[in-house]
Amino acid sequence: MSATDLIPEVRRWIDDARRVVVLTGAGISTDSGIPDFRGPQGVWTRNPAAEKQATIQNYLAEPEVRKAAWRARMEHTAWAARPNAGHLALVELERRGKLHALVTQNVDELHQIAGNTPDRVIEVHGTLRRVMCWQCGARSPMEDVLARVRAGEEDPACRRCGGILKSDTISFGQALVPEVIERAMRVAGEAQVLLAVGSTLQVYPVAGMVPLAREAGARVVIVNAQETAMDELAHAVLQGSISELLPQICGKA
Repeated sequence: MSATDLIPEVRRWIDDARRVVVLTGAGISTDSGIPDFRGPQGVWTRNPAAEKQATIQNYLAEPEVRKAAWRARMEHTAWAARPNAGHLALVELERRGKLHALVTQNVDELHQIAGNTPDRVIEVHGTLRRVMCWQCGARSPMEDVLARVRAGEEDPACRRCGGILKSDTISFGQALVPEVIERAMRVAGEAQVLLAVGSTLQVYPVAGMVPLAREAGARVVIVNAQETAMDELAHAVLQGSISELLPQICGKA
């Protein structure tokens, strides 16, 4: 069945549900101008050195990697990005009283900027819009530290303890926050419909939300531009433009 043929049925599932849980990945933000990581035009596909900047061991050990990371943060596409129709469709889902929780692998905060309630958004990989000190754990707005970089500090240190600063995101080699993952898994088990959007569903433990939700009795719907690792588990797979498909299944009839 094509995505067009499946849309009416998926709409009915969402209309009939009281608890829709959404899992979003990088694909929902590509139409806002933020590239994904491993796609044909992905950040790491075009610049393999960028993956090194996202690896905690390299970041902590090599000042030159940190300096390159701060330069990249100043130029990040997230600062100019705005929510697209896909993000806004999920805001409408919440306004309709359907959205139980929104679990995101993204660090751009576009869901909150679009209008989703921050308490309903579960950021499993943190946020780019805040920095944290690796030594003392202090957190502050990213923009405050970027202002220091623009003023000439190539590798700004924590003003509280002198420790290494990094974006408050989960890097490769860095532990996920157990409480955040536990909450994501809990809401997956409570879902009547699980909507997986713009994720390859290859990164664990978050990808485990899909089989968990299905085993708990939820309808699983996958919306993505390409095939995912869990298409066979889904009750419906809608392949195509996320910003075009989501408004058709999440909005009011």
